[in-house]
This record gives sequence, structure tokens and C-alpha cells, in this order.
Amino acid sequence: MTRQELSAHLRRLGVASGQVLLVHSALSRIGDVTPATAAVALREAVGEEGTLVVPTQTAHNSDTSREHLDRIAGMSPGEIAAFRATMPPFDPLTTPSTGMGRLAEHIRTTEGAVRSAHPQTSFAALGPMAAKLMDDHARDCHLGERSPLARLYEANAWILLMGVGYTSCTALHLAEYRLPDPPTRTYRCVVEEGWWEYRDVDLRDAHLAALGADLDKTDFSQKGGIGRAECRLLPLASAVDFAVNWLAVK
Repeated sequence: MTRQELSAHLRRLGVASGQVLLVHSALSRIGDVTPATAAVALREAVGEEGTLVVPTQTAHNSDTSREHLDRIAGMSPGEIAAFRATMPPFDPLTTPSTGMGRLAEHIRTTEGAVRSAHPQTSFAALGPMAAKLMDDHARDCHLGERSPLARLYEANAWILLMGVGYTSCTALHLAEYRLPDPPTRTYRCVVEEGWWEYRDVDLRDAHLAALGADLDKTDFSQKGGIGRAECRLLPLASAVDFAVNWLAVK
């Protein structure tokens, strides 16, 4: 797809100038489009006053993540110890994201991008609100009130799911923090000072597909096509509020 074609599709879906836009994407499902082309089209769609945000998570930096446990499956205790000893600490300037897609990596490495400092669940942003949205991401708060998600909620941001479904929608995890007494668990990851352990909300993904199916029935979830991909655009605050109420009765 050309930049002009992609821009037209984005505008038809409802992406508008001035929006703060949290983007989850799988470009291969859209068609033959490069990350650079997609990034330019998105920046044009939100305009100079808009801000793009992408997840730049690094689950490989943790020894308590599913990704790490899959990686060490079949290793002996000695091999596991040796592997963990070589894991580099998270560096917000240089550590690549894991499984977030080519567009997220392109935006993360674009000049002027600002990345939040969480060693596992960072975000990156481009635009006039980038620094404010990414600032003070607490190390012991993956996706809660002291993360960029809470500031995106306050900024009336929008969520764009571009070729991915609700199981990729990190914003919905903010709702888990807003439930009374959410369950917690221990996490561990590598930071500059060495291995660091902390407790945070036990984030779950199993409910996201069913939650998303009900979100699709609301009048604020806009569905449309971009290239070959089915996409969705919805206001982040409305989605999170809906998720809080949905989870409360499950």
C-alpha cells in the first residue's frame, strides 16, 4: 500500500488530526506496507498536534515471563543458570522490544521518540505529548495507575487495533488495576543494578477475547478495513470503563 492509500483508510476509519493514538499493529495482515510508510501515514493522520504511542514490551528481559520459560524449556539447571547470567539489563535507549511488531520497533527507533522506563512493559511515543505521557513509569507498575496507560486515559487517547484483535490491547489491563483488591504475583527482571524482584497485579489474557467481543457490540467501537486487515478504533477511556464494569461481574 502507498502512504496515500493508507492515510485514506485511516481517515475513513476515524483517525483524526490532534488525536493521541495508542497503536497495536500487525503490518503483514494489512498488505505490502513498510513500517516507515505506515509510520508516516499515521503521523500525517494525527497531524503535528497529535501523538503516536506504541507498546515496546520486553518480556525476554524477565525470568518469570512465559517467553522466558518457553526459552529455557528442556535446559538443565546449569544451562539455565548460564543463560540467565548472560541476559543483558534493560536499557530504554537500546533494548529492542519483543513481539510488538515492526511498526512499534520503527517508532521506538525514530529520532525524537520517547520511551518509558519500565523494564518489561515500556511504551514509546512520538509527538508533542510524548515526554509527558512516558514520564515516571514506575518500575513496580506494569500497566496501572503509575504507567503511561493512566496518562493516556486522562489525555482522552484513542486505541487503534490495526490487523490485531483485542488480545493485543494492553489498555484493557488498566481495568484490572481498577478492580478492588486485584490478585498480585512476584515478577523478576534484569535492570542495571542486577536482578530485581517486585510484586504487581497478576495480569491475565484469557478474558480479553470475550471482553473484546462485547466491546464490539458497543456504539463507540468503530470497525473497518485497512488494506486486507480488519481494524478497530475506540476511545481508550470508554473501553477501560467498560472493561472495569465487565470484569466486576465475571
